[in-house]
Amino acid sequence: MSKGLFITATGTDIGKTYVTGLLVKKLRDAGLNAGYYKAALSGAEATADGLLPGDADFVARTAGLPERPEQLVSYIYRTAVSPHLAAQLEGNPVDMSKVKADFKQALAHCDYLTMEGSGGIICPIRWDEQQLMLEDIIRQLGLGTLIVANAALGSINACVLTTFYLQQKGIPIRGIILNNFDAADIMQQDNKKMIEALSGVPVIGCVPYGADELDIDVKLLQSLYHTPEERN
Repeated sequence: MSKGLFITATGTDIGKTYVTGLLVKKLRDAGLNAGYYKAALSGAEATADGLLPGDADFVARTAGLPERPEQLVSYIYRTAVSPHLAAQLEGNPVDMSKVKADFKQALAHCDYLTMEGSGGIICPIRWDEQQLMLEDIIRQLGLGTLIVANAALGSINACVLTTFYLQQKGIPIRGIILNNFDAADIMQQDNKKMIEALSGVPVIGCVPYGADELDIDVKLLQSLYHTPEERN
């Protein structure tokens, strides 16, 4: 049965898409049928062929996915703001029934589906007569989460707060990946240690700046993915 994993981050521009691309690539390079899906993307690039969802384009190119980038995202907005505001400005607000249907279809085409979030974990997706937060999507799809954090100064606070929020909302956390990690930096070494000590969540991998491979065992990555029935 196909399994899924949700990728979130401690904020915007942390490297969530970058790490996601390497993760999906790692699985596919190991011969596994791995795919990608994103519910809502804002800040898409306007091209002659329409809006190009940059995150999906990066992951598709990095991991060698066969689908066109626009096939991997349910809602694509041009304005580079939170999805709820982009929808207010452009129309076409996120509908949970479409997200569920598109997620189910994406899941049916692969064994390991990586779903990428929008921004950090506290992200309003829709805010009009209906209110939908990113956490609502994660819960309704029955997914566990992997947190991407920057290894630099401030990561302890940002990462531990993110774990506490997810735990408060009852959303399983499969692990943490530190991006832009410098193994020679004593502060970053300590950040890793303190994040694990204060959150109780393991740092399963550290990604150096500019890495083109994810140095994490494939079997460990596989273990992060679960069916909705196995969510907890």
